[in-house]
Amino acid sequence: MSQITVLTGPERRRRWHPDDKMRILAEAFSPGACVDQVARRHDVSRGLIYTWRRKLRRELAQPAPAFAEAVLAEEPGQAPSPAAAIVIELPGSGRVSILASASPALASAVLRALR
Repeated sequence: MSQITVLTGPERRRRWHPDDKMRILAEAFSPGACVDQVARRHDVSRGLIYTWRRKLRRELAQPAPAFAEAVLAEEPGQAPSPAAAIVIELPGSGRVSILASASPALASAVLRALR
């Protein structure tokens, strides 16, 4: 037997506690989870779950830097510098090397810029 929630009075929308939202988001986007099944289980629309995720990402987002330092190798066969911690082969003939001495914020900005 299914359950029906009847909302009466002037307030027709449910109010979700932030802890409930986070619990539902964690369940919906855990490995192997199906957003549709989680939405049905909690009686919420799939679109609302994605809206909550988008808002959370915006709240957690840090301002994107305007510039990020990177080393581009012009020759595909050129070896990266010995201090390179991350080497990314670009389509075509480019390569981006992030040095081990780069700050975590800078490395994160470079990776976000390449997305």
